Amino acid sequence: MVFLASTKLSSSDLPDRYPFNIPSLKNLSIDFKYDVTFLVGENGSGKSTLLEAIATNIGFNASGGNKNHSYDYHKTESPLSKYIRLSWHRKLSSGFFLRAESFFNFATYIDNLAKENRGILIGYGGKSLHQQSHGESFLSLFKNRFTEGIYLLDEPEAALSPQRQLSFLSIIHELQKSNKSQFIIATHSPILLAYPNAQIFLLGNEGIRQVRYTETEHYTLTKEFLDSPDRFFRHLFDDKE
Repeated sequence: MVFLASTKLSSSDLPDRYPFNIPSLKNLSIDFKYDVTFLVGENGSGKSTLLEAIATNIGFNASGGNKNHSYDYHKTESPLSKYIRLSWHRKLSSGFFLRAESFFNFATYIDNLAKENRGILIGYGGKSLHQQSHGESFLSLFKNRFTEGIYLLDEPEAALSPQRQLSFLSIIHELQKSNKSQFIIATHSPILLAYPNAQIFLLGNEGIRQVRYTETEHYTLTKEFLDSPDRFFRHLFDDKE
């Protein structure tokens, strides 16, 4: 079920500073037509900034979480959220915003809540997220807390082994079959990007454009490297010796 239909700039009069000087965000306009959408691009291309702006606009905690998670370890959000307009097929405020880089803070917040109510941990696998490995804590969140809503995930593969990335794809598939979830995921993982019937947007110096999986550098570079790693090593190392 596609809930969020599009994200566009609400004004053409933008400040001449970050993040509006990022090429992909200058003329921001994305139409979401599939249950699963991936955002790809080099570091600094605006993927995380865009996800954060959407999350903040919905009302999710900018450090990670949803509308019910009230904590603030440090201000992170950029001003982009004030300049975008979200268009909905059906207005929805349930879901979750995952920031891999600040997940530690979210886990600490949940631990603090559990001091008053241990039952909270049932929704995270029955034990503290800090007492699980990084990958286990991510999967506990996905399995126990993801049910219905819009899920904005910033590099979820950061804590997942290749095998657990496949497990995560299985979770996405089960939620998609329920027709109650939409995923927008910023990723560098060629495994995640292979998910069938998803749309992929490339953020780069030319703006934002939709691409096929086999057109992404994540696919082509990974495939070429696995086919012939020695060729890459000769190029990377020979000139330096």
